[in-house]
Amino acid sequence: MNRAPLSLAPARAHLRPHPTGGHVLTSAHPLPTPVDHLLLLLQRWAEQAPDRVFLAERPTLGAPDWRTVSFGASMDQVPRLAGGLRALGVSAERPLMLLSGNSIAQGLLLLAAMAAEAPASPVSPAYSLMSRDHAKLRDVAAQLTPGAIYVEDPAPFAAALDALALDVPVIARRRVGRATHGLDELLGAAPFMGRPGPDMVAKILFTSGSTGRPKGVINTQRMLCSNQQAIATVWPFLAERPPVIVDWLPWSHTFGGNHNFHLVLHNGGTLYIDGGKPAPGRFDETVRNLAEVASTLHFNVPRGYGLLVDALEADDRLRDRFFSELDVLFYAAAALPQNLWDRLEALSLAARGERVHMLSAWGSTETAPMATTVHFPIDQAGVLGLPAPGTEIRLVPTDDDRLELRVRGPNVTPGYWRSPELTAAAFDDDGFFEMGDAGRLADPHDPAAGIVFAGRTAENFKLTSGTWVLVGSLRVDLVAACAPLVQDCVIAGHDRESLGLLVFPTPAGQAAGREALRAKLQAFNADNPMNSRRIARALLLDTPPDIDAGEITDKGYLNQRAVLANRAEAVATLFGDGDTPIRP
Repeated sequence: MNRAPLSLAPARAHLRPHPTGGHVLTSAHPLPTPVDHLLLLLQRWAEQAPDRVFLAERPTLGAPDWRTVSFGASMDQVPRLAGGLRALGVSAERPLMLLSGNSIAQGLLLLAAMAAEAPASPVSPAYSLMSRDHAKLRDVAAQLTPGAIYVEDPAPFAAALDALALDVPVIARRRVGRATHGLDELLGAAPFMGRPGPDMVAKILFTSGSTGRPKGVINTQRMLCSNQQAIATVWPFLAERPPVIVDWLPWSHTFGGNHNFHLVLHNGGTLYIDGGKPAPGRFDETVRNLAEVASTLHFNVPRGYGLLVDALEADDRLRDRFFSELDVLFYAAAALPQNLWDRLEALSLAARGERVHMLSAWGSTETAPMATTVHFPIDQAGVLGLPAPGTEIRLVPTDDDRLELRVRGPNVTPGYWRSPELTAAAFDDDGFFEMGDAGRLADPHDPAAGIVFAGRTAENFKLTSGTWVLVGSLRVDLVAACAPLVQDCVIAGHDRESLGLLVFPTPAGQAAGREALRAKLQAFNADNPMNSRRIARALLLDTPPDIDAGEITDKGYLNQRAVLANRAEAVATLFGDGDTPIRP
């Protein structure tokens, strides 16, 4: 199958010295003027393609058919929902708080809040459904002071709503149980269509709070619109045909909620909301959806790609359907193990006789999210690409020969919701946001070769011997050495005598068992005898990393601190006296 080459902007960049040391890297592609607000994009597609499906969902998990809403119908409903939200008291200072997961209703309400000139704040459902004390949920609500709360179905959220004990309207799809208003009531309100300016707050997205209380990141219309314009500038193939994606990534997270949702809106595409996810008992639904809908782009996290590769290798018909219309496989920054990369390429060659482009980007909730992007061919994971048009990346030398990465541009947040102290601490004296990540130039003599990921600046730690452990590089080397048994891993050992490993196994690793992993680790230790790299013990985890619990970062890779905090009992077992850990 021969296809036209994928349209990508040439790799061009400028590198200039910074007055206080280091350099600043920028794209050579200028940023065209973006629209002032996202509602103009909805209006554009409602006029140009009113009958095209914008959002689709299964009415219930496992349902045979899709429920859909077109761009034209969305443009009709959003102003009426906005009028209803304003009548309930949602305003610039009283945001709309959304507790449930992705749905057509939530997508329209996110846009309706913008039309009502009010922020929307989709909150991780885990704060409501997985917590016993609802402490994080109550903290988020106290910061937001919401004007109304949305839940798709009130029943699962009854305990969370009781814990909040807020005297505000509760909206649901239907007025049942604890819901004081149904969507039909909002749709019956007088339409309202505000004119959000570029600096108006569109969303407040909360970071996981793994090392403290959740932080509400302000996302303005300027951030979101400039980010999508930057993506369109370096990925011109998006304008050649409307993108179609099947996506499970939560909209409370910047990857799914900003990058993917807004990419579909900006380019007049269709988003099929996947009710599955890479978790036990849920991935079969994802496979079913991918077999039915041929995507043009596929976005996922490593756990999702690991399960997907296994499914594609086991089913040639699924493989051929999956790759039939695919332009791009997208992974986040340094997150994808090389063995998965190689297997995906082999599958695409088998399905269509050519490699599908692997593209990536790097950023955070504070950068809306794309700060750098890959828009040129690459042959391995870990390449962060080049700055997005309009974005500056400051490269600050560190003591360990890495470069700290800081970001400035129209896509960068003005700060944290009602937290001036946190805001002041997040930026350097020149207004660059301090990301907490490190990198290296792929080629110091050619800035257009881009940046390579070099780990978190704060994730390294010392053993009791005083020896530094370079976590980022060690983790990548371990995943490669233990392929195909290990999906990802977390390195533990701060202020201990030796290193331990929490292992997220692949299905192959689960089937192979402890002895197979022990042999891999023994071989790794033979090649890495130094105390800062030798693994003394390992523990196989039986549940995958949870994006809702903050174990996958907004950058798409494993959050070491969150996993260690959430799984403190596993860490205790790892370093305990029992015989449960694997001792290489």
